[in-house]
Amino acid sequence: MQTLFRYNWMVREEWYKWCENLPEAELLKPRTGGVGGILKTLFHIADVEWSWITSIQGKPDFQEDFEQYRNLQKVRELDAAFRPEVEQFVMAWNEGLERKIYEDHRPDGSVVTDAWGEVMRHVIAHEIHHVGQLSIWAREVGKTPVSANLIGKGLMNSLPGGL
Repeated sequence: MQTLFRYNWMVREEWYKWCENLPEAELLKPRTGGVGGILKTLFHIADVEWSWITSIQGKPDFQEDFEQYRNLQKVRELDAAFRPEVEQFVMAWNEGLERKIYEDHRPDGSVVTDAWGEVMRHVIAHEIHHVGQLSIWAREVGKTPVSANLIGKGLMNSLPGGL
């Protein structure tokens, strides 16, 4: 679990660096699919990650408004503000949390229950899905996308009993 979160954070940082070489107009340009554009997708990834992690812990959630974060620096700052809380929770993850129940109270009054482990895996898959969209858009603007390869990133070396 922790390896895949660290992978996502590493790839996200690489996407932020990749974005530094693109004009702001390209970052904000509406695109087909996803949430509508490169920068808005990066904002969405960080916001959704933080939202799920805080929600399963029973902490209050709020929706950030992308209009307040319409440049790369502001999105990075938001991500950096969210990351310590998310990382602390992820790095403290243990097997005992896998089946803990999260009750999602929907606007229509219904309640959906999910296991925390399932929610965590959804957060991982959510980001990987959007990174695929970023890769397509990168090719549309004539740039090479960030590598999605987990192998060779040294992620296993920092685990307890690592390589």
